[in-house]
Parts: sequence; structure tokens; C-alpha cells
Amino acid sequence: MAKKKSGLPFDSRGGVVTIQRRLLTSDAYLALSPQAKALIHLLQVHWRPDKPIGYGIREAERSIPCSRKLAIRAFKELVNAKFIEKVDDSLFCSRAKSKTRTWHLTWMPWNHLAPSNKWEKEMNS
Repeated sequence: MAKKKSGLPFDSRGGVVTIQRRLLTSDAYLALSPQAKALIHLLQVHWRPDKPIGYGIREAERSIPCSRKLAIRAFKELVNAKFIEKVDDSLFCSRAKSKTRTWHLTWMPWNHLAPSNKWEKEMNS
């Protein structure tokens, strides 16, 4: 007997962002500030399996919205909880092309490797 196709209205134009239930219910996630929780979801929207996420403090300030100080603190919280890792630092040069800081999400596959889930390992140690 064939399974009936789901009638759920998923967005076929822009895609769907899903996040693991065990991450959302973990003590590590629940201990985050509201800004850091918002930042996790904003970063995941930009996730691609083959390249790091270019997302900076100014972009977080505008998208969350919050002050620069709170945006910096949100990034630090996610790094300390091992949800994200910095891949490359930012570079600002008025003569050359500037680039934003890039990140890797530890709960998502990246660079042809399985997720490291360092946030989970940090929580259990």
C-alpha cells in the first residue's frame, strides 16, 4: 500500500530551513540569550554544504535587531557553546576589497564532512 503524499504547504520557492529537535531542546541552546538564539537561525538560513557562511556583526545588528555590543556578545556565546566555529577573520581595507568573517555551523555538514556536533560534545564533558 502506497503512502499518501503529505499535503503540508512547504515553500517550494525559497526552500525550508529545519533544525534538529535535540539541539532546540538542549540545555546548551536553552541557556543562550535571545539574540544568540536568533543568530543561530539567521546563520542557518545562509548555510551551504560546500562553503562557509559569510555573516558579520553589522548584518546581525540589522537582522536581529540589536546593538553592536549585543551582536558581538551573541557571536561569542555561539562560539563558546561550540555551535559555530570561525573559518576566516574579517578584513577591512579601503583600497582593496573587504571581506566579512566566515563561519561553520557545527551541527550541519560542511566541506564534504559530517557534522562535528561539538556543541553536544561540549555539553556532555
